[in-house]
Amino acid sequence: MGFPISDRGSLGVGIVGLSASGGWAANAHVPALSRLPGYELRGLASSSAATAKAAGDKFGVALAFDDVQRLAECEEIDLIVVTVKVPEHRDLVMTALGAGKAVLCEWPLGNGLGETEQLADAARSRGLPGFVGLQARSAPTIRYMRDLVADGFVGEVLSTSVIGSGGSWGASIDARNAYTLDRDNGATMLTIPFGHTVDALTMVLGEFADLSVTTAIRRQQVTNGDSGTTLPMTAEDQIAVTGALDSGAVASMHFRGGMSAGTNLLWEINGTAGDLVLTGNSGHLQLADVELRGARSGDALAAMTPPRRYELAPSDQFGDAPRAYNIANAYAQIRDDLLTGTAVAPTFEHAVRRHRLLDRIQGKTLGADSVGER
Repeated sequence: MGFPISDRGSLGVGIVGLSASGGWAANAHVPALSRLPGYELRGLASSSAATAKAAGDKFGVALAFDDVQRLAECEEIDLIVVTVKVPEHRDLVMTALGAGKAVLCEWPLGNGLGETEQLADAARSRGLPGFVGLQARSAPTIRYMRDLVADGFVGEVLSTSVIGSGGSWGASIDARNAYTLDRDNGATMLTIPFGHTVDALTMVLGEFADLSVTTAIRRQQVTNGDSGTTLPMTAEDQIAVTGALDSGAVASMHFRGGMSAGTNLLWEINGTAGDLVLTGNSGHLQLADVELRGARSGDALAAMTPPRRYELAPSDQFGDAPRAYNIANAYAQIRDDLLTGTAVAPTFEHAVRRHRLLDRIQGKTLGADSVGER
């Protein structure tokens, strides 16, 4: 049995953080919702009455508020979507849950494990659905990789290796994202691109049984690309994690800040019967343009396109909004979970498990110098 919704024939969505000037909500969430059946964007909340009205006018949304509480209290709204900076997630999600609404919150769910556990407890105690935006695991290519491995395409998995570029956390950054340089804000290379990618890796191959960590802050000063001023960076810009998965397979992941002239995303899975190789243009697997190739032992690598049954949203409708596509697949899973009672989309409980892994990794970095195993 699904979650009770307003009597309008579709799920009414209210977005917190939708702006007329652009941003992630406008460029990813709105195209995803508008091209999927079963959803209707009915409301939004912004930081002021003026910005709320501007966004409402631009996107044709009648219920536009400068107060999240008022949005959450609207009977027409079934799902509150939180798309603002990580330090604001906790209070906004708690407000939505307090009004009895289902919530989709961008990843990371909370600023650290403690906030994440608090939010998961609040949703569970109220019996409300809480979803987290780990959309890499919803991508057709990643779900196809999971099934290829499960069906024995590579045989027994011996090892897996990932190299990724963070995009940000390089030599310069724009003013909008400058807050990600501060480790205490919870929106770091570890939590965002590494977090999305390790979540996909564990979905395909299983969890880490043990791990060791080497991190560094190689650039401790970064240029604000908008003003030219210098900013301090306390978030790690080099992260190397090695270990063994529950299956016994050896795993290594190296993320580095900025972009590379060489490899920006490479994920190899090596097995006794074959190999899978995923490449992409960004270490942000959740939004990267990727290509999957595979080979059985003795064969050359060949392109492997996911069969159409893996497309929960029609890919040919997202040519002008490629970064919305994985979000759309995630929304399709959330819609089915809410309306039919399936349990596929990543929940707040799942977010706790993923934050616990990141906490294990970060815990190994405390109390040491800026370079070396920490």
